[in-house]
Amino acid sequence: MKKKLLIAGGGYADIPLIKAAQNLGYHTITSGNNPNDHGHRIADETHLEDFSSPERMLVLAQKLRIDAICSCCNDFSAISSAYVAEKMGLPGHDRYETSLLIHHKDSYRNFARQHNINSPDAVSFTSQSMAIEAADTFNLPAIIKPVDLTGGKGISVAHSKSELIGSIEKAFSMSRAKRIVIENYISGSRHGFSALIKNKKIIFHFEDNEYFYWNPYLVGAASTPTTVSKHAIDKLIKDCELIAEKLSLVDGIFHVQFILSEDEPTIIEICRRPPGDLYINLVSLACRIDYPRQIVRSMTGLGIDEIEPCPSMESIVRHCIMPPKNGTIRSICFASDIQPLIVDQYMWWAPGDKVDNFLTHKLGIVFIKFPSPERMHESMTKINKLIHVEIE
Repeated sequence: MKKKLLIAGGGYADIPLIKAAQNLGYHTITSGNNPNDHGHRIADETHLEDFSSPERMLVLAQKLRIDAICSCCNDFSAISSAYVAEKMGLPGHDRYETSLLIHHKDSYRNFARQHNINSPDAVSFTSQSMAIEAADTFNLPAIIKPVDLTGGKGISVAHSKSELIGSIEKAFSMSRAKRIVIENYISGSRHGFSALIKNKKIIFHFEDNEYFYWNPYLVGAASTPTTVSKHAIDKLIKDCELIAEKLSLVDGIFHVQFILSEDEPTIIEICRRPPGDLYINLVSLACRIDYPRQIVRSMTGLGIDEIEPCPSMESIVRHCIMPPKNGTIRSICFASDIQPLIVDQYMWWAPGDKVDNFLTHKLGIVFIKFPSPERMHESMTKINKLIHVEIE
């Protein structure tokens, strides 16, 4: 009988994980509570449940008598998976308290400050009134964030006291934990760093350039090879290995978002789950490895395969297709010189679909392989003209 693997999710971004688990011989069960999630269509079994609730996920996992659990591409899922693994004695996950520290911005900022890890200076608040009372004490611009959300949700930059107060109210209204951080604003280029940890050492790492279009807090595209220097990458490796050592992290993925300013990286987010929007397929295409397989193997306790460091030789872009405004979608137009370069895609839009919030609405994802880094970087300056959403 096949062993049961519960994936705490089931969205389109989790499809590579589902397929990897099935290829490894697991009876793969998805559990996101949206019945229309695309991952449910290919899973062996589905039980709709709220993966943001550790307690409800534990009840489901015990009922199913699972052998392993795998986080989806979401921080709430990572936390719930760590909770279930700890309660059931399953391998492949950090302690629950460690997962909370990593995935909640206030606790991570405190940890980073204690260990001299370059992250934004931040003040955390558990009371909206106290945060508003402290408004005059912050240097502006400042950035305000809920501690427990990702993908740009609830984030604002304030340039005045009135904007700061409005941003505080917005962040508190969206935070499930009802906690926020107010940070110093850092300018610079933005990047991702995705690594595999084994015995608290990084054995594989991959870097990208990130692009933001309609929404300044939501990554619209990522490309490789990166423009990040070896100095900055070495600094990130050192900091990540320090975090792994101090927190006794188990083997597996360690993903970072950082800002590069004057060749110094500032870590703004860390997580121990796969990034969303099929990012793990970008790593696979660029480095010619099966990244989803390594993630599933680590989260199930099978162990990471022996792999070579990433040469990142291919010039690859992962681009999320998003509309420029609200309205009704007519079509997506691809420039004639871009269409032949698309090596993979996943679409879920249809003509006539309504767009109510163009700042978060995605229509599909394409992977574009360019003949050179120069051509790639030049194309990324006008990508939303080369791939254009017609909307009325």
